[in-house]
Amino acid sequence: MTLHEFNTLPRESLIAELSKCCGARAWVQRMLPLIPADNLVELLEDAESQWWLCNEEDWKEAFTHHPKIGDLDSLKKKFANTAVWASGEQSGVNTAKDEILNALAEGNRLYEEKFGYIFIVCASGKSAEEMLGMLNERLKNNPEDEIRIAADEQNKITLLRLEKLLQ
Repeated sequence: MTLHEFNTLPRESLIAELSKCCGARAWVQRMLPLIPADNLVELLEDAESQWWLCNEEDWKEAFTHHPKIGDLDSLKKKFANTAVWASGEQSGVNTAKDEILNALAEGNRLYEEKFGYIFIVCASGKSAEEMLGMLNERLKNNPEDEIRIAADEQNKITLLRLEKLLQ
């Protein structure tokens, strides 16, 4: 879709497209008055600034719109509207060995148990082994630091998806 097409979408369609990029309703609502955007750079800058105006509950809401890293069944079923993007973003797990996938599943369980939300990472270009390493490192964080790191990862995903939307 072009920027012009995006800028001229009916409100409900615009909400749907923004929601594919970030599942936080507050972020979507914050973005609506900023559209039309003059260019992609402005749109990305606005997206990032509005993300950081959201609160922790908004961030956690956005996290619920992602499958767990390596959970391919979840990707296909629950997240069908973003499955193409998410599967590309998580392509590093497609060729991972079972032991790595099992370790990711266990790490995801431990992470969610500790922090109360899924492990979120901008997975584009990362192998399953890299993501597992990041997961294991981030499990060492305290909750206050981790929520900021997770929010930053969500921000990266949102910006990447906006760029993909407008290609």
